[in-house]
Amino acid sequence: MATIVVGYIDNAPGNRALDLAIEEARRRNAELIVVHSMRGGVQTSPDEINASRKALGEVEERLATEDIDFEVETFVRGQAPSEDLLQVAAERSANLIVVGYQKRSTTGKLLLGSTPLAVMLGAECPVLAAAAS
Repeated sequence: MATIVVGYIDNAPGNRALDLAIEEARRRNAELIVVHSMRGGVQTSPDEINASRKALGEVEERLATEDIDFEVETFVRGQAPSEDLLQVAAERSANLIVVGYQKRSTTGKLLLGSTPLAVMLGAECPVLAAAAS
């Protein structure tokens, strides 16, 4: 079975990435691994942790209604989200990684964003970059 890894955070780019990852998982009859990564420690407030738990609960509820195999993994271990995504993708021999990014101004388009760019440069499989609508 194919494996798709998607980076998820509860914002427009993260939700767009999740939507496209679900479509790809259906199309490829693949397992979907949702990865949510927070740095932790003083860089993550209790409010952020609680909001993330709530959002991930909603993601799990949604995925349970989709006709796909899935797992949701949360990491709070001091690594950058790109590192967690790349590690999970390598461990699972992912066939595709899906990441979201925010559309930017003409000048800003030169800089895609640190997480999507790091994933694209470090991935050993294709990466689908999903622009927020």
